[in-house]
Amino acid sequence: MDARPTPEQRELEDAADRLALKLGPSTVGDLDDLERHDRLDAAVAQTGWRALRTGTTTAAMASGVEAAIVVRAFARRACDTAFLAPVLAHDLLRRGGSTGDETDRSIIVSADLQHMAVVRDGGWTDAPALAIDVAGCTTAVALVESGDGFSIAEAMIGARAEGVDLTRPVALIDAGTRCTTSELGVLSRDDITAWEALAVTLTAADLVGAMEGAVALSTEYAKERRQYGAPIGSYQAVQHMLAEAKTLTEGAASALIHAAWAVDALAPDDARAAAAVAKAYAARAARTVCETAIQVHGGIGNTWECMAHVFLRRTLLATELFGGDGPQLELLARQRWGATR
Repeated sequence: MDARPTPEQRELEDAADRLALKLGPSTVGDLDDLERHDRLDAAVAQTGWRALRTGTTTAAMASGVEAAIVVRAFARRACDTAFLAPVLAHDLLRRGGSTGDETDRSIIVSADLQHMAVVRDGGWTDAPALAIDVAGCTTAVALVESGDGFSIAEAMIGARAEGVDLTRPVALIDAGTRCTTSELGVLSRDDITAWEALAVTLTAADLVGAMEGAVALSTEYAKERRQYGAPIGSYQAVQHMLAEAKTLTEGAASALIHAAWAVDALAPDDARAAAAVAKAYAARAARTVCETAIQVHGGIGNTWECMAHVFLRRTLLATELFGGDGPQLELLARQRWGATR
């Protein structure tokens, strides 16, 4: 693979960075600024980026690399607009044969966040589920078992629930909630595996972006905060912490680039394995990096007003979504070595 971004991909990243810098939150207080939030939502809707993965059943309009670029840029600035879930919903609908539907939807996952929710007999199973990243979405999609494959179901989103991630609200889908089965085609297990490869890759992209944001926040603070007459960034102990955080972030980014390329370039099982590698690395690194950011900030890092905890909270949700490092490593063990639980 050629890991170098194309000129168009560089322009996409620049545009996403500029939008996130202009309208994303720069302080914790900005998260309560509804006017700013509405402007961000409107700007993202106008770009059409939530529909990057629409297209034909055989080819999406944009690649997994390009979807990951925008996810990463938005996470870098802790943007509080729905993006990850609508992109995944559009891709799932595309695989089912949908064309030209521009309505943004969320996705419904199991209560433990580990996998896509599955509907049986036109209603939910006993356990409740969660719609994630629901800002601006009124409906969400799930899967329905259909013989050897799956079809797509849609349900209304109810009241928002309080979640750990301050930038991405969730909604509780009660057990027994009825849904509407779409008229789209049946998705094969290969279709679902390929979609899971995209989903896991984009959660890894979200983790990488959040890590980059946490490192940048801490580096700037280390330049400005003075102690004993010198910036704290001049002290070797702080330099070592930031260097380790930067190294972990770059390693996760390298794994992500391969996984994003694999989404469209490799067979479903191989793409899913590449996604597992990226997610396992990023999930393990993200918590260390974000906790380092809090430590570099010292006493202020433990306060509500510091943005460091916003990045940490974002990584806590992204880590569990579609499985953290444990489930990803288990998948690799089964696929590559034939291991059993």
